[in-house]
Amino acid sequence: MINRAARQGRREDRSEERQQDRSFGRRNSGNTRYKMRERLVSIGDDFFIENEAGDRVFKVDGKALRVRETLIFEDLHGHELCKLQAKVLRVKDSMEIEGPNGEQLGMVKKALISPLRDRWVVKIGNGPDLDVQGNILEHEYTIEEGRNKLAEVSKRWFRLSDVYGVEIEPGQQDVLILAATVAIDMMAHE
Repeated sequence: MINRAARQGRREDRSEERQQDRSFGRRNSGNTRYKMRERLVSIGDDFFIENEAGDRVFKVDGKALRVRETLIFEDLHGHELCKLQAKVLRVKDSMEIEGPNGEQLGMVKKALISPLRDRWVVKIGNGPDLDVQGNILEHEYTIEEGRNKLAEVSKRWFRLSDVYGVEIEPGQQDVLILAATVAIDMMAHE
């Protein structure tokens, strides 16, 4: 009797996961959703970020032959939107997000103390800091400003093991949040 109930519960969980996978991009929440590939970021390689319909939206250009790791986010016309650069000679890992004119948009840093879960901070140049909490290695985390959730990152929306989604609330700077997500992925999986 107990085993039958447990099997039924597992079947329902798997069914719900498949339904979430199929419904990625079909829910009418007003949020913007992007599909990312994990660990495909390496210097010298390029990759694309797709929207919920599977259309390419942004190109991430991994610049080779640079002293420090550099990734450039571009629109599909080749216009630079922001640049990610690893900062060297720091106490803790960090990556800087720069605008197309070299202005600092943000700095992604791993928190020194994170006893229960992975915790990261995105220090925004002219705004409040963003807190990143959850299971970073499994791509199950949220990006928040204070108590307001700005974005959610999750693999459970997809069946493919190397794909995860980023769902961003309306009115946010999508490129900044996507750049922070890529920086966290790079630093967490080094």
